[in-house]
Formats: sequence, C-alpha cells, structure tokens
Amino acid sequence: MSLFGKKKEEEKKAPACACNSGCPTSEAAEITSDCCPEAQNGICCIKVLGSGCASCHALYENTKEAVQKIGLSVEVEYVTDMQKIMEYGVMSMPALIVNEKVASMGKVLKPADVEKLLHKLGF
Repeated sequence: MSLFGKKKEEEKKAPACACNSGCPTSEAAEITSDCCPEAQNGICCIKVLGSGCASCHALYENTKEAVQKIGLSVEVEYVTDMQKIMEYGVMSMPALIVNEKVASMGKVLKPADVEKLLHKLGF
C-alpha cells in the first residue's frame, strides 16, 4: 500500500520478443523452445547485444555464420541500443540472446562454439 492507502498497480511490460508472443526477458538457466509457435526448431529469435565494438561485431558475424551452417532461417539481430540492452540485465558485452533469454555474455564465441551452445540448449 502507498502512503495514501491505495495499492500500487503492477507495471505490465509489453513483450520484448520480436514475435510479440510474450517471451520473458530475464536471464534464465534454461532456454525454452516454446517461445513462439512459429519458431523454426524452437528458435524464434537470436540477438547479439553490443556497444558496436570489434568484439561485439565479431560475435554477431560468428553467430550469423553458425546459424547459416546449422541451416536455420532465423535472422540474427544486432542490438546496440543501451536502453534495450539494460532490459536484459546484461553486465558485460557482447551477449548472445536466444528466445529472449541470455545464453552467453562477456565472450566472443567462435562459430563452432555458437553451434555447440545452440545444440546444448536443445536446438
């Protein structure tokens, strides 16, 4: 209750997922594949968060290469907007986001490492 005896209404955030299916945006221990009904092989969106530096751009390119090699038709998005990056709770960049959940941060993964990570997550 507030000082005036009224309950504060909880804020409702709009879904951050590109497909607007309400994917959660917090860091997760497990990436689920039920984010979007139209997801290919359980992946609806892959994003690389970065400031535009060489390391961030390298992860973006390596992720695109891994996605292409796996044969997914999911577009990899490169996010540099700091406000959007902060919404994920990422403290070190670059970060890899799969289905709106943090899959990796602070590392420049090689294409083979991105592939292994996606397979490890069950995709």
